[in-house]
Amino acid sequence: MTATHLDAPANAGGLGVLEGLTTGDPALVRDPERRLGAIADIATGNAHWLRRYSLWLFALDLVALVAAAAAAIGLRDQRAADATTAAMNDTSHSAVVAAIGLVWIATLVLSRSYEPRFLVSGPEEYRRVANASMRITAAAAVIAYLVDGAVVDALPVPFLLIGTCLLVGCRIAARAVVRAGRRRGQWTHRVLVVGARSHVGDLACELDRDPRAGYHVVGAVIPGGDETPLAVRNGAVVPVAGKLARVGTAILATGADTVAVAGSRDITQEDLRLLAYELEGTGVDLLVSPALTHVTGSRVSIRPVAGLPLLHLDEPELAGVRKIIKGAFDIVVAAALFVLLAPVLLVLGLLVRATSPGPALFVQERVGLRGTTFRVFKFRTMAVDAEQRLAELMHLNEHDGVLFKVRNDPRITRVGAVLRKYSLDELPQLLNVLRGEMSLVGPRPPLPSEVARYEGHTHRRLLVRPGITGLWQVSGRSELSWEETVRLDLQYVENWSLGMDIAILARTAVAVLARRGAY
Repeated sequence: MTATHLDAPANAGGLGVLEGLTTGDPALVRDPERRLGAIADIATGNAHWLRRYSLWLFALDLVALVAAAAAAIGLRDQRAADATTAAMNDTSHSAVVAAIGLVWIATLVLSRSYEPRFLVSGPEEYRRVANASMRITAAAAVIAYLVDGAVVDALPVPFLLIGTCLLVGCRIAARAVVRAGRRRGQWTHRVLVVGARSHVGDLACELDRDPRAGYHVVGAVIPGGDETPLAVRNGAVVPVAGKLARVGTAILATGADTVAVAGSRDITQEDLRLLAYELEGTGVDLLVSPALTHVTGSRVSIRPVAGLPLLHLDEPELAGVRKIIKGAFDIVVAAALFVLLAPVLLVLGLLVRATSPGPALFVQERVGLRGTTFRVFKFRTMAVDAEQRLAELMHLNEHDGVLFKVRNDPRITRVGAVLRKYSLDELPQLLNVLRGEMSLVGPRPPLPSEVARYEGHTHRRLLVRPGITGLWQVSGRSELSWEETVRLDLQYVENWSLGMDIAILARTAVAVLARRGAY
């Protein structure tokens, strides 16, 4: 059965207002079986791209493992040609690699690495691929030891290493393609938000905040009979159905494939249970948003208490072993980068000195961990009298909050403009990392004058060391509002981990090359 649904007409905010949320077929509303069938058809059609994406990932993983096998066999042939003896002949080695490859792909399937709900968003997709690869490596090592008694000779180590890297790399590349498409409005989930008006507005804003997440709000159901269209902060207008009993009708009208319930007193446990019953078997995803936001899954766990699934929230880890590991990671990576980039740093310093009068480095007092001050190092990108000219330029400030930003600041030198565009002026801060004053990843290091104007919980930004890069840099840098900058910094402070740091460092390289938000 094909559902008839009315798409929302476009408006300035990108969302339409549906007059009465009608399906155009009253029989669908009156007949429960036909309505459920129509809803299932909508969900199936909208999820078609995700099933195709799963098949493409499966094919991509096969290609990755074949490429890894070919590379590993080629490396063994090269090594065997120079050795007097070989632990295994070429035929048996190839057979072992082929057998491991088949078991590997089967393990990925059994690990549910291709299940749609784990794809595209969140770390679970990578975790399942990595866990499957580790299981294969452990099993191969045990079997190799039991059969030959010599793990090093019998275990195809290159195949396992290359295969793991290619599998994870393919997932990263595939996710980047999907997220790029979502910025253009492709491959998104159409979301119907349910809850009280204020909660629905907040949830709609959060879902629409990042297009890469792939959730596009197309309508809302607000109990109480109020069907006034809902205007949210991003300027969009969300069409509203005023009765909880009309969720099915609203799905048909909007073509939604996902229902997101915003936590509120207006939605009781019984309402949620009945809604789950209504959507059961239709293929429509049901998401329930707690009042808690901006907290990562690593700090949240579900504890069943007296039959109730309660969320347990761990405190932010601001000390302990993980902090020691983060510090060691910062020192090792910063030292390696400083050695590798030493020639680049020397050339950039000479360019700054040769093109404008003054020193190569700009040294400024900033506020670090728990309010301590330190001297931050940057390549000088402005004239030497830039600080003295600040007062006369305050009226040109293009930023809100406590920050001062001017897109075409007249104090910036020609070489300085290039350094800022590619964030090369930040490279001397590797010295601050080596001195223990900064981290590779963290909140932006503020000026003392900015800290003096902090309000409320903004001081929590100082609970960790400031960073050369952070969520603020990979999310827009100077284009972010002060409120958004603080939100991202606090999100990092409360949820940081080594894995998050590595992900932010990888995203930083992309953001710098794309020159997003740099001026």
